[in-house]
Amino acid sequence: MSESNEEQWPFFRYQRPLPRSGKATREARIAGHVAKHKERGARPPGRGQGLSLEEIVTAAIAVADAEGPDAISMRRIAREVNAGAMSLYWYVGSKEELLDRMLDRIEGEIEVPDPSGDWRADLNVFAHRTRAALTRHRWAADFIGSRPPTGPNDVRNLERLLGLIDGTGAEGDVQLVFSVFSTVATFVMGAVMREAQEVRFQRDQDQAEADMSPEEREAQHERFEEWVKASGQFPHIARLVGSGVDPDAPETRDERFQFGLDCLLDGLGVRLASHGRPGAPPAPDAFPALPDLLPRDELPPAPPAEPGPPPGPRAAPAAP
Repeated sequence: MSESNEEQWPFFRYQRPLPRSGKATREARIAGHVAKHKERGARPPGRGQGLSLEEIVTAAIAVADAEGPDAISMRRIAREVNAGAMSLYWYVGSKEELLDRMLDRIEGEIEVPDPSGDWRADLNVFAHRTRAALTRHRWAADFIGSRPPTGPNDVRNLERLLGLIDGTGAEGDVQLVFSVFSTVATFVMGAVMREAQEVRFQRDQDQAEADMSPEEREAQHERFEEWVKASGQFPHIARLVGSGVDPDAPETRDERFQFGLDCLLDGLGVRLASHGRPGAPPAPDAFPALPDLLPRDELPPAPPAEPGPPPGPRAAPAAP
């Protein structure tokens, strides 16, 4: 996003309801003091004159990547760029504005493609770019997509996303359009969270087995496999452990992500095709009715046709 476009963005600080702590009051007072100096044409003092907004945002993202967003403060970032805390207020008005700038920078890394006419290919690119950005900046998953656009990159991405399914016949259904890209984004965030769990578990397992020899580790795994098989109660788990397949293998992570994404895009394709035929219901093979998905005894009870006394307690299941 060019500087001229950034200057045209009128809503850079999305107002979050923050408690008016002593620190917040002091921050507002400093920002107001700096604003008055800027109106008089004054310049930042000392090291602040050599600073840039890009340098400040880059340093803040690096801190958040390493320590999480709670580590961000104006004083901390000033220390990272070797400047006084007061100097930062000449470039960003508050910690909240700094966070918005950080998130908009990450939106720039995602860069939703311009609609090409192939909605599936475009959503595939969007999913992979989002996954890559959130893998680099895992803390951003708590903020990305959870609020109105907060910067020029963010609003550009939203505009492009809303146009990705133009030409499918469904573009006039605003709710459906939003649901399509929201569903893909939700899948990506879930996948990134799952991958982070895998990394943490592998690290913890390596630490737990650090003092074990390869033979001891192998013996432990074999004991588990033998127990599962001998029990006779877990045939599917026994087949899994006997197959040698590691469902969390790092080398299959990209393949597993693409498999899930393809399944999702297949389903969205059916829904979009159905919408393109006015009055046609969803394909029954693609969207089975709920009773066909769950056993009868697991279905939620249907509400009574007419108001009446509450149903009595269900009978306890017979003992095996």
